[in-house]
Amino acid sequence: MSPIEIKNEIITKIRDEGLTVSQAAHQYNISIKAIYNWMRDGVTNSQNSLILENNRLKKENEQLYNLLGRATVELKRSKK
Repeated sequence: MSPIEIKNEIITKIRDEGLTVSQAAHQYNISIKAIYNWMRDGVTNSQNSLILENNRLKKENEQLYNLLGRATVELKRSKK
């Protein structure tokens, strides 16, 4: 696999599959700083990395779904 293919694979796994930068760095034996530089270079607005924002939102959604599930269970219990 060429270096560009590896870079694209790493970025895709971080962006689409929720792999953390730390996990990717460890898995591919690449520095965290290099991965962040690739991500920064891959977006037009370096102040708001779309990849990092996407991962943050995925995690936030997961937390909200968990809270919603707990609230639903508690609401059903209180109606009994």
